[in-house]
Amino acid sequence: MPEYLTPGVYVEETSYRSTSIEGVPTSTFGMAGLTRYGPLPYVLPNGTAVPVPPTLVTSYAEFERAFGDLASPSDDGKANYLAHSARAFFANGGRRLYVARVFPWLRDGEGDIDPAQLDAAFARRALAAPGGGGPVALPVWRARWPGSAGRRIKVTVTRRLGRDRIVVDTVGNAPVARLVGVSELAAVVVLPRGTVPGPRDPIDPATVFVARRGPDRVMGFDDGQGGVTPVDPGTSGYQLELDVTVSSADGRSDTYPQLAPHPGHPRSVYRVLRAADPADDLAQVWLQPVPADATAPTPGQLAVALLDAGSQGYLTDGTNGTDGAALAPDDLLGTEPDDDDPTRPGTGLNALAEIDDIALVATPDIVRMDDAGQIKTATDAIIGHCERLRYRMAIVDPPAESSLSEVRAFRSQFDTTYAALYYPWMQITDPTQRPDPGSAPATLMLPPSGFVAGVYARSDVNRGVHKAPANEVVLGLTKFETAVNVGRQAVLNPEGINALRFFPGRSNRVWGARTMSSDPEWRYVNVRRLFIYLEHSIDKATQWAVFEPNNERLWRNIRQSVEDFLLVVWRTGALLGTKPEEAFFVRCDRTTMSQNDLDNGRLICEIGVAPTYPAEFVIFRIGQWTADAQRS
Repeated sequence: MPEYLTPGVYVEETSYRSTSIEGVPTSTFGMAGLTRYGPLPYVLPNGTAVPVPPTLVTSYAEFERAFGDLASPSDDGKANYLAHSARAFFANGGRRLYVARVFPWLRDGEGDIDPAQLDAAFARRALAAPGGGGPVALPVWRARWPGSAGRRIKVTVTRRLGRDRIVVDTVGNAPVARLVGVSELAAVVVLPRGTVPGPRDPIDPATVFVARRGPDRVMGFDDGQGGVTPVDPGTSGYQLELDVTVSSADGRSDTYPQLAPHPGHPRSVYRVLRAADPADDLAQVWLQPVPADATAPTPGQLAVALLDAGSQGYLTDGTNGTDGAALAPDDLLGTEPDDDDPTRPGTGLNALAEIDDIALVATPDIVRMDDAGQIKTATDAIIGHCERLRYRMAIVDPPAESSLSEVRAFRSQFDTTYAALYYPWMQITDPTQRPDPGSAPATLMLPPSGFVAGVYARSDVNRGVHKAPANEVVLGLTKFETAVNVGRQAVLNPEGINALRFFPGRSNRVWGARTMSSDPEWRYVNVRRLFIYLEHSIDKATQWAVFEPNNERLWRNIRQSVEDFLLVVWRTGALLGTKPEEAFFVRCDRTTMSQNDLDNGRLICEIGVAPTYPAEFVIFRIGQWTADAQRS
């Protein structure tokens, strides 16, 4: 009981109700694979690690800004399967997608990332000295993410010169100048009094001064030696600000206005466009400062160099921005996070493991691999990922151009309740190709995982996770690669291969809802996902019970919480039974725990639910009947 030592009146709050259980989201999708560019954990040239978690996008427009367009992400010429899958996911009703970008780093013979090759993955361009003049160390514009897309990024810098910020007053018979309307460390172009710079007039670095407040709180100019120079009444001052526009070949354009060239200013170009934790998390470039042992440029030199760099074209001179090595299964699986080093997060599927909300996962880039052994290994990786985490399900793609026999042979290699396989591939009109006049539009074959994940999400939102994600229309395709008819599905369905079929007048539909399991208890996708939903919700909402006194009061609270939750689930139609007693039971008392369990700190709650199975075979029995006939 609480401790009371001082006499007085104490008012305490308490609760007389059980803790409620809230259902977890079931439609959040996660994918790992190649993209054109985008967020990725990496190491700066100075050795500093930049941890970047998987990125959440809620529309294809957000995905495109973060990870680029539909163009191929590698030199192999194959389609951008992950981007197309993201597009299909949102087109079919998906709402939340986490993307873990995979980049196959160049590695040395021992499997470690080769430091000598690491820098080659990033496009860059060094600034030229102002006016082509003497030796001066200048920063470097660098692509923030690795890959060849960095070679097609252009940085344009323009200037802003405001009104004259030097006000001259007469005190007595002497003119006194004040610098007004500028913040400390702002750059100011100082010219003879009355001189107004034209919009195209070049800026002399020697005329750029830094505003600084003196000991008397009066604003002046930094003298470069720790002191403050008073404002000269015979001068005019115009605040210099920079607008940086970053544009890429796929049409993306970002503008960062009113930046300052001084590194200490709150809106410094160094701060707003830095590598780690910039103002814009999806910024495409960053400005790498000069090395610590080099002489940094003055704000005037930096501003002029940035303005002059606009005529240099794209970010790179053509020697940087490689796409790494060939994709391997280990790249998709990624590395596990280092618990002792927060700057080394997980990558690939292991990065998605850190996101608790994800309920569906896929790796469309498995189909990019040509070797059957690699495809098998990569598929095992995503299945193992789901089995280890328990609360998510994988959507598996068959290999490209699989025949009926080939997809059956592929399916026979796996046995799991945490994955489902869909066949065949989808044909779409290729959005990356513009057809010639009079010719048929170009088409493209895509794996089904992105489309099916969108169908899962749409079904979950509209009906609930207990509804089998089947007999649902698939949007965004022209036709299926292979026509699956009744005879072919009679072969596929018993083996746990979900068919995608076209029905005249009813469009293209998902026509299967089976897992890749040989266990009849977990045959159906919706049953597996319903139990994932129940288990995850109860697990997440009952963490409060850990270390509570293990007695009848705690058992009663847990029973009530679970029963209230299951009652709501039953009312949605997810459980079988005309009354709650037929749909579920919850036991947590002396019948489920022995004294040995109590002595060892174990609380055991037994829960039984009766799931609804899909009506996979709808049978109507019809026979002749007359008034004189007896019904048998």
